[in-house]
Amino acid sequence: MTAIERSRTVAVIGAGTMGQGIAQVALLAGHRVLLHDIDPAFAEAGAELVRDRVERMAAKGRLDRAEAEEAIGRIGAAGTLADLAGAALVIEAVVEDVTVKRTLFAALEAVIAPEAVLATNTSSLSVTELAAGLRHPGRFLGLHFFNPAPLLPLVEVVSGHATDPDVVESVHGTVLGWGKTPVRCSDTPGFIVNRIARPFYAEAFAVYEERGADPATIDAVLRESGGFRMGPFQLTDLIGQDVNEAVTRSVWDSFFRSPKFTPSLAQRRLVQSGRLGRKSGQGWFPYGEDVRLPEPHTAGPEEAPDKVTVVGDLGPAAALADLIEEAGIAVTATGHGGPYIQLPGEGQLVLADGKTSVEFTDVVYFDLALDYRGATRIALSASEDVSERTLAEAVGLFQKLGKKVSVIGDVPGMIVARTVAMLIDLTADAVARGVADAEDIDTAMTLGVNYPLGPSAWHALLGPDWAYDLLHNLDERCPGGRYAPSLALFRLGYAAGGDDEGEDTA
Repeated sequence: MTAIERSRTVAVIGAGTMGQGIAQVALLAGHRVLLHDIDPAFAEAGAELVRDRVERMAAKGRLDRAEAEEAIGRIGAAGTLADLAGAALVIEAVVEDVTVKRTLFAALEAVIAPEAVLATNTSSLSVTELAAGLRHPGRFLGLHFFNPAPLLPLVEVVSGHATDPDVVESVHGTVLGWGKTPVRCSDTPGFIVNRIARPFYAEAFAVYEERGADPATIDAVLRESGGFRMGPFQLTDLIGQDVNEAVTRSVWDSFFRSPKFTPSLAQRRLVQSGRLGRKSGQGWFPYGEDVRLPEPHTAGPEEAPDKVTVVGDLGPAAALADLIEEAGIAVTATGHGGPYIQLPGEGQLVLADGKTSVEFTDVVYFDLALDYRGATRIALSASEDVSERTLAEAVGLFQKLGKKVSVIGDVPGMIVARTVAMLIDLTADAVARGVADAEDIDTAMTLGVNYPLGPSAWHALLGPDWAYDLLHNLDERCPGGRYAPSLALFRLGYAAGGDDEGEDTA
């Protein structure tokens, strides 16, 4: 099947914000669009709002006036399902309820042509379950737009168990022609984005629950060291704690309560207390006209050491050697042992590896950074046994490199490192299970949730063994299955000639 022709009608059922957005996308791509809702007046109002948006686009010069007028004339409201009989594609965007959706699609089958495509915009329900009972389940698939649909480029094209591959290709081509970026995935809980993104929230919440750091500090480290656009505490306050937790619980339940997706008790308490984020005036942070967000913990000034020794290959942190030299600190390098940075007071700086500072003598861990040169903040982790001199030298060293320093508790894997390792692991597992290919997952995570890199790109940057070794160490220290590296991640490292056991680094 080829892409649906622009001359064919697209119908959208559900005239709310999402339905209006999808209708606008199809309309501006050149289709005639019919908007339907259980309340005909709501459908009429929705169509009028779309016309108003198109008119405003023309007034602002973002759309040619003639093109806008033509588009305005192509959208209308359908009073009954029977009015949708000529549609080539029907996209449903109604309430997230299995019974409501299945009843709707059964009724649609009675009026639309046998070759017409049926699509659901569900973000959390099973496409396979929604298609159950249809006479022609092969023409049914998921078409998950992100809100606001006219602005966000990503669309997940989801195949149910019975979806015809030709239908997937036709709809994929159609969405691509609409100027969107479609990614293919199978019918799995959370699809791509809501499945793979769970560790971004879960690991931050876990560090907080382990009393490793406060929310403002964790957010700052993920932004300023990890390169993420927004920290998970601020982001979930924006999304709504009830909404974010509901997605987490849905994915967890759908995976038969796998420890990989266990929800946060701290977030549960927020929801139970009614602290839902911005919309309630209080979430992880307070909100209001005169309220300022809490500041992250930032260490006071310390004197930098005048020399260090780089022992072994620092791997993902190799750029630090050049940065230290450029800062005027003498660097001696030795290829034997390590990897770590030897400080003058005999303490060591070690890249987060899933172990804890308390296991060693005078070891300070430092967190992963997307780009050590560009990072503006670095987190350090130290046990209570670390000497004052070693911690001061570690803080002073990174301050000399122009970084703000946040000292957190002795948390294995720290903040950025454990988050990225879990993202890599879930992606490797999803690819191995045929959920989506690595390229589509990277595209989904960079476009759908603005990650600085897709998980597979992180994996390539950090090396085949890095995530496996860190999670292996974390799993030993936090048993229960959450951090047990997947077989898929092991195979990727083994295929690259890696080792399945992490080596001691301190």
